[in-house]
Amino acid sequence: MTDELDAGELLGRDELEALQLTRLRATLRHAYERVPFYRESFDAAGLRPDDCRSLADLARFPFTAKTDLRDNYPFGMFAVDQKDVRRIHASSGTTGRPTVVGYTQGDLDNWADVVARSIRAAGGRPGHKVHVAYGYGLFTGGLGAHYGAERLGCTVIPASGGMTARQVQLITDFRPEIIMVTPSYMLTLLDEFERQGVDPRTTSLKVGIFGAEPWTQEMRREIEERFAIDGVDIYGLSEVMGPGVAQECVETKDGLHIWEDHFYPEIVDPFTGEVLPEGEEGELVFTSLTKEAMPVIRYRTRDLTRLLPGTARVFRRMEKVTGRTDDMVILRGVNLFPTQIEEIVLRTAGVAPHFQLRLTRDGRMDALTVRAEARAGATPQERTAAARAIATAVKDGIGVSVGVEVVDPETLERSVGKIKRIVDLRTP
Repeated sequence: MTDELDAGELLGRDELEALQLTRLRATLRHAYERVPFYRESFDAAGLRPDDCRSLADLARFPFTAKTDLRDNYPFGMFAVDQKDVRRIHASSGTTGRPTVVGYTQGDLDNWADVVARSIRAAGGRPGHKVHVAYGYGLFTGGLGAHYGAERLGCTVIPASGGMTARQVQLITDFRPEIIMVTPSYMLTLLDEFERQGVDPRTTSLKVGIFGAEPWTQEMRREIEERFAIDGVDIYGLSEVMGPGVAQECVETKDGLHIWEDHFYPEIVDPFTGEVLPEGEEGELVFTSLTKEAMPVIRYRTRDLTRLLPGTARVFRRMEKVTGRTDDMVILRGVNLFPTQIEEIVLRTAGVAPHFQLRLTRDGRMDALTVRAEARAGATPQERTAAARAIATAVKDGIGVSVGVEVVDPETLERSVGKIKRIVDLRTP
């Protein structure tokens, strides 16, 4: 295994931390000198880049939030001249202005390297065929996976998202060993295999690399058992780089190793911003260490997780993301995340792994209804029992009462990318 690792993965912990500090200080100087937002932010805090003399000193510097990127739309956060930018990606902008990110050629090379490292950690090897079903375009998933797979020496099948029946045909005919896709769309593909009369366990797929949305251990078991593959988690976000910031190793499946030679992680209290000790759950914050076009300093991801020591690699691990501070539902004073409902639905007999949460308002009170699809062939009695079981499990496990509707199979909208779990029907 050692022969297959790159130089960054062979660093000792002391060597890694020395490299991190060198790169961190250079990043702070680069951001301060080239990005007006960071100059103003540091000045307002009474700080200069050289005030960072240790990794712990980073906690003194101000955060960057998604609103800061939107306020500086489109190119105000870039730290290089336009002529040096080789690619631009952007978020969908469904909740406001999109967040725009830029890449130099050096950034694109580093990105391909960390994605290649991620695919290798997931079990991919040169010569494997990789079916990329992430969307291509301004979304970073498709192209990030594509160039990383090519960097590793794999053969890429750039399927993108959508055209689900054709995806099944391509997997059947081209026989890839690896698929890279959102976990919710993998379930959609699973349904299509079965609709076409193809046993998913007979495909050539050996590994699924799933990311772009939180998913649970229950969903992992569902996919692994019904496809007979290893399912591993990949993490990234466009503001920090794209996919390939962290990766779960196939031999351990015990959390995602963060590629700390490129990205420095912190866990903070989401309310106070205080840095939390290793092992405590909080909001994940990243500082880029090698980005040229658009460095980010203490970027608040809104993802909730915890940091843990490394196992399969020297790099620290992040636990699977349990939810996001901005998808948390506060229902009658109780905090609830879609992943909590997912765990319950996936262990309930008689329902399929497709569900949606509908928020409504009854007078002054908010109400939540879980809509879950029945499994094919479920009897009315089994549907009733499933609805009762879900409602009881939510009440007992989360502490709040919800309505439950078990609807016909293939009733709920299928995902071709990031799934929308919450439908808010409350009148403003």
